[in-house]
Amino acid sequence: MKTSDLVFIGIKGSVVALDRANGQQVWATHLKGSDFVNVVVQDGTVLASCYGEIFCLDPFTGNARWHNPLKGFGLGLATIAMEHNAGSDNAPALVEKQRRDAAASAAAASA
Repeated sequence: MKTSDLVFIGIKGSVVALDRANGQQVWATHLKGSDFVNVVVQDGTVLASCYGEIFCLDPFTGNARWHNPLKGFGLGLATIAMEHNAGSDNAPALVEKQRRDAAASAAAASA
């Protein structure tokens, strides 16, 4: 199996790998909380950010290769940029940020 045989989904604090051919779940790894998960796959590595932390996962097992809590930076959304994607894969995180900002503005206006 190759990473191109899998589809990686970030959802509610977890990363899920699906078989691209049939949609069957290969593995699921809970990261932290139930927050939005930003996922980038490159060069045989799955990087995921969630709840202000970053995780490096094995693409075939979902096991953590390493984890960095990014202490001192808070619990906000984190985007991931690498040389080959140069931020182009951050659109889902940017949309989530806009959604959160709009919800905060609406809550402030109604208070």
